[in-house]
Amino acid sequence: MPGPASLWFGGDYNPDQWPEPVWQEDMRLMRRAGVTLATVGVFSWSLLEPEEGRYDFGWLDRVLDLLHDNGIGAALATPTASPPPWFTLAHPDAMPVTAQGVRLTHGSRDTYDVCAPAYREASLRITRALAERYARHPALRLWRVHNEYGTHTHGEHAARAFRAWLRERHGSLDALNDAWTTAFWGQRYSAWEQVQPPRATQYLPNPGHLLDFRRFLAEAMRGHYRALRAVLRAAAPDVPVTTNFAFGSWVPVDPWRWAPDTDLVAVDVYPDSTGLDAAHQHAFAADLARSWGGGRPWLLMEQATGHLGPRTRPKAPGEVLRHSLTHVARGSRGAMFFQWRASAGGAEQWHPAMLPHSGTDSPVFAEVCELGALLGRLADVGGARVAEDAAVLWDPECWWALQSPSLPSPDLDYLAAVRQVHRVLWRQGRTTAFASPRAPLPDLPLLVAPMLYLASQQTARALADYVARGGTLVATYLSGTADEHARVHRGGCPGALRDLLGVRVLQHHPLDPREERVGVRGADGSDWGCARSWSEYLDVVDARVEARYADGPLAGRAAVTRTGRGAGQVWYVSCDLGDDALGKVLSRACPPARTTPPPDVEVVRRHTREETWVFVLNHGGRPVPAAAVDLPGNGQDVLSGVDAAALTVPPGGVAVFRGARRP
Repeated sequence: MPGPASLWFGGDYNPDQWPEPVWQEDMRLMRRAGVTLATVGVFSWSLLEPEEGRYDFGWLDRVLDLLHDNGIGAALATPTASPPPWFTLAHPDAMPVTAQGVRLTHGSRDTYDVCAPAYREASLRITRALAERYARHPALRLWRVHNEYGTHTHGEHAARAFRAWLRERHGSLDALNDAWTTAFWGQRYSAWEQVQPPRATQYLPNPGHLLDFRRFLAEAMRGHYRALRAVLRAAAPDVPVTTNFAFGSWVPVDPWRWAPDTDLVAVDVYPDSTGLDAAHQHAFAADLARSWGGGRPWLLMEQATGHLGPRTRPKAPGEVLRHSLTHVARGSRGAMFFQWRASAGGAEQWHPAMLPHSGTDSPVFAEVCELGALLGRLADVGGARVAEDAAVLWDPECWWALQSPSLPSPDLDYLAAVRQVHRVLWRQGRTTAFASPRAPLPDLPLLVAPMLYLASQQTARALADYVARGGTLVATYLSGTADEHARVHRGGCPGALRDLLGVRVLQHHPLDPREERVGVRGADGSDWGCARSWSEYLDVVDARVEARYADGPLAGRAAVTRTGRGAGQVWYVSCDLGDDALGKVLSRACPPARTTPPPDVEVVRRHTREETWVFVLNHGGRPVPAAAVDLPGNGQDVLSGVDAAALTVPPGGVAVFRGARRP
């Protein structure tokens, strides 16, 4: 990992797409930009092993030597996310099969069946070859296994592995049948051979079956990663090993389980929005990555210099720098991109790059160079701990379970609900930690559980203990509903959390967000906006009503409640409030410890025993005087050298203050 003298800065480098004279130009421009790390070989399997068992490492030797000669380290990747065409032809059974039974063919990336023995063997073979040749190369700084694990497969290899995994998880067919409630619709299994991956069927699939298959895929891919990691560690025990986590509803990976297998968590971040929403999504991903690693080092492995989506758009001036600093502020050991030089052809030829098609006189490259110089001044921040003010429960298994088509509404969106909670805390100037419901809960004053649909009795006890010790829990609708097998808890919602919350849901009232709105008013008569897609008919058993539904079939009924438990308190939000109303709930439940910064201003604090660092990122259009932000009294801006008391952060600008920590 980078030492105290540097942060990692650079991106995916694909010299195999260019003639060798371009490589020399790349080295010169990388030095100009301040690049310290280049990721090499991610999609190079077909060049490294042009036919089975025959290797061609000459070009990669020259690339790594060039990087080293120019003072640039290498993150050497296993190219296993993109098997070569010869492998596809030799092993057609190692291609993924869709839920509809279609076997995919070569022609894109990620075309493999992670359960296929031939693929596993070929992956190990190319990894051993790389490890044997480059374990002691002076450019090597990091091993990167694979790329964005997440390929689904439903073929026969997956079926056999799935059955073996189910035997180990459930122990017996009776336990499996009970967990999946196979008595419904006559699905009871009498032999293991009858169990298949969830493939296309006549009508609604079994939600327990779907959930377990996502868990299985995650573990199958984790097993592949661990096997390759073992090869790399044996060859170079002192070189850290990681893989880059992708983010999306299609990804069957649980980073809580994977993170201990990495020497540092690495993430790829590609927001699906622009402007302030994109700034928030970068902060959201950074807080997740830091939390997955439990405070260990982590790295922003990939981002883009432009906004991706149906229409690829440039980032506004300053956004490349601010988005990157968001990650450094929140604990990243640097800022990396995909990719260094824009590709002339191929499926991502219009993907934004550090060096775009327009070349070195582009605004993008100028900002990349500015970022590289800036990161060079922030090396000392690596030892400072990120100060966290609140925690949010994040559970990929809840996300998977809430994608089931058998739920009472098609508009339930777990990711949107978690993002909203984080966004509201972000706008209040709080820095959020994420927590797993299956791990010890953080010792922070506020814990929010958005749509915690899956809640075991163990999770319920952990939440009750957190509150009893003095914590404040805010749970939102559908929390506590089902157990770890996606079976609804008896006695009505909120199921496992019913006694803790002091309420009982008598009926769900889903709303059509395209046509329905239900007003919500605080107990003092203030307007809390509208519920848009969900509401609930509550029986208030042991709680105080903080807000009520103002109209519709639930007019006058409780919408938000609060109750005390031990030394703490619990709030329940039975509908999808807007940001302002949710902000009221969180502020009343646990007031922020600091003054909320101005709108559009992101403030993150990091501490050592002696020092405080304060990152101020102005995403708005107005200048921000230092007086508007709680800064170290004797601090200076590391970037400009100006004293904290005298500095104003311009629109779109950044400042990083460093000063003595207050007693």
